[in-house]
Amino acid sequence: MSDCGCERARRDLEEYLRDEVCKTSPEDIAEHLAHCPGCRDEAHFARTLTDVVARACKESAPEELRDLVIARLRSDPVT
Repeated sequence: MSDCGCERARRDLEEYLRDEVCKTSPEDIAEHLAHCPGCRDEAHFARTLTDVVARACKESAPEELRDLVIARLRSDPVT
């Protein structure tokens, strides 16, 4: 197994983090991240951002708020 280098690691980072097929082997990217603080920080940021967005997409508005919005939409005439 050889270190893949920053350029290759960053090029394939998103696919690696989503466990998708990429040009660079996952083992090589993992090895690179273990030894490169800059790429490791970038991977941590990307992972955190993905997790936050995923959580936000799963959350739903409280029932009272949804009812209020629907009532408001129904009460306003369409122009």
